[in-house]
Amino acid sequence: MQQDPEVADRVRKVIADAGTTQREFARRIVMDPSKLSRSLGGTRRFTAAELARIADTGGVDAGWLLGAGAQTAPPPAKRERTTAPEGGRPLQIVRETVRLVAERGFHAVRVADIAEACATSTAAIHYHFPGRDDLLEAAVRWCMDEDTARRAARVADAADAADELRQLIELQIPRTPQQRWQWGVWLDLWAEAARSTAVGRLHADYYRQWRATVADVIRRGVDQGVFRPVDPHSAALRLTALIDGLATQVLASNPAGDGTSPDDMHEALLVYVESTLTAPRPRN
Repeated sequence: MQQDPEVADRVRKVIADAGTTQREFARRIVMDPSKLSRSLGGTRRFTAAELARIADTGGVDAGWLLGAGAQTAPPPAKRERTTAPEGGRPLQIVRETVRLVAERGFHAVRVADIAEACATSTAAIHYHFPGRDDLLEAAVRWCMDEDTARRAARVADAADAADELRQLIELQIPRTPQQRWQWGVWLDLWAEAARSTAVGRLHADYYRQWRATVADVIRRGVDQGVFRPVDPHSAALRLTALIDGLATQVLASNPAGDGTSPDDMHEALLVYVESTLTAPRPRN
């Protein structure tokens, strides 16, 4: 059934009033930007949960989005008595899901656990994310978006491609709690990707983007003369695989220090880059 085109118009108004880009708004509501674009263009229907997240994030009434009533301007949403969480309820739910999944594993996390962490009800969780698969997909997408944003900010002032690659490597070292949470989610994602088509597509999309980013840096490094004349795609595949394997070892190491530490991982990656990618320095 075709969706009322006025719904898309109202969503556009919410995005405009938010003073942000369509892509940034998609990030805030934890939605695939391409799905948002298709829904706004009329080739895809918004789901009820997506409209709920749009209403919450935009601070408007969900009924108005659907055209209920005769209001021409969006009335404010009915807020919970507690202070609204930073970024809105959908992002809070996703952040707490990421934390809990990283600590316990996806299948050990109940919706009730997420509701308790968010100081809300299970009904509120289901209102924004109807099923566990929706939550997992949103959690993975949030991690992808956060990772992409950190990479862009970190490499903005890199001196050359070699410096940029070192910065990208540093971002992959699971040192901080957030980095460890995200790696924990990736580990669960790998297992789920083998069983879920939707999660498998997310997994493939993420790694396609990540390897393309690394390959582009290596390609520019070859052009700048700071890297050897290697095939960028093959080099990116080997380097990202090494990052994955070392990060898994770090997360599997115990707190007493037995096993692979973040510093061990960092040193091993820099040695690998130096021995396989860095161009020989000219002799005097």
